Amino acid sequence: MIKQLIAAVAVAGLLTGCTANDPLANQYKAGDNKNYIAGDGTVTEFSAESRGSAVKWSGTTESGDVISSDALSGVVTVMNFWYAGCAPCRAEAPDLVALQKEFSDVQFVGVNVRDSGATAIAFEKNFDITWPSVIDASTGSVLLAFTGIVTPQAVPTTIVIGKDGKVTARVLGRIDKSILGTLIKSAIAE
Repeated sequence: MIKQLIAAVAVAGLLTGCTANDPLANQYKAGDNKNYIAGDGTVTEFSAESRGSAVKWSGTTESGDVISSDALSGVVTVMNFWYAGCAPCRAEAPDLVALQKEFSDVQFVGVNVRDSGATAIAFEKNFDITWPSVIDASTGSVLLAFTGIVTPQAVPTTIVIGKDGKVTARVLGRIDKSILGTLIKSAIAE
């Protein structure tokens, strides 16, 4: 009996240690009802040899159009996972708009993970966002397409996709304008 108790305590200690230093797990466990798990701005850049295959995705936008990875072949794409009630999403929106204006040859695509088309349109109008957003709340198909490759683990998450359809970089959390600008320049240069 004592051996079983010691084993149970040891297993519990190991499992607790697995998430003790994981800020996303700690946010989830906090239960503070902010309705999102915020990333810490961690930037991951993927070397050409470590990139997985090109990600195939498609979805219906807030205006009812269909957009897909096939239509963006040969184009550097910045994909931003967001929703209107997310405070970091609101905070980064002006920087994304500025970057989109700076990089007119890059396609920006939003992936709204919670809202209806009408809510997304209102947000976009408020922040002068001109790029399309896939409304992914009911299907999760775009989010799932990236799972296992560069899983968007928080909202917002921004992914830079190279001309070959492979993910070149990911920002987990609110973007830093200058860092994302550098990641976009690197993808364009390839």
